[in-house]
Amino acid sequence: MKAERISEHVWSLSTWMIIPIHVWAVVEQDGITLVDAGISMMTKGIASFAERTLGLPVRRIALTHGHSDHTGAIQGLLAKYPGADVLAHEIEIPYMEGRTIYPRRKRAQQSVERGLAQPLPKTESGELAMVGGLSVHLTPGHSPGHVVYYHEADGVLLTGDLFTSKRGKLKKPMPMFTGDMAEAIRSSEIVRKLRPRRLEVCHGNSVFRPAEQLDAYQSSWRSEAANGGITLTK
Repeated sequence: MKAERISEHVWSLSTWMIIPIHVWAVVEQDGITLVDAGISMMTKGIASFAERTLGLPVRRIALTHGHSDHTGAIQGLLAKYPGADVLAHEIEIPYMEGRTIYPRRKRAQQSVERGLAQPLPKTESGELAMVGGLSVHLTPGHSPGHVVYYHEADGVLLTGDLFTSKRGKLKKPMPMFTGDMAEAIRSSEIVRKLRPRRLEVCHGNSVFRPAEQLDAYQSSWRSEAANGGITLTK
């Protein structure tokens, strides 16, 4: 497993299985917030990195969504860090627990044990609350309860599968595993709102100044949608 420090507080941890798979370790005052948990073979590498490189425990695992390539190391990490919280958007939880079928899937699939994940916290006004040093933003489309995490102090946006990337360019999420591509394209507006300096994806490489690419990204898929009959506006 490769570890790369991408900002003052954020590390990217990655492996390769046909395609790259990234998770992110965010250094907090009380330990580590792990954004996504990759695949099971990453368990030992994540734990070793936490202990040997940072000397900190994993305090919470914050999921962008519940697909199996984002949840694989949860059980192994909880065996080592039994007090760690597992967090996901409340919309996502029934899908990843196998109680509801993900859009465009033929059957329900359980990637997280029922009752293990807690809903992401909310403020008194009902907005998604901070998770450690990260703000949380609902970005549905790839999955119904997909979220992204933004470290404002570092200017880093951790986007899970909202995008893929190639050679530093924003690309659409994988169509085969995306429930509603039109909604995913609409959710890309979060980049314009936050204007991060750096954007990270699970499957791909870093994208710098991504807001500068957003118009071209959206325009490309509006054209594709028009040819394919997909509606991108509600």
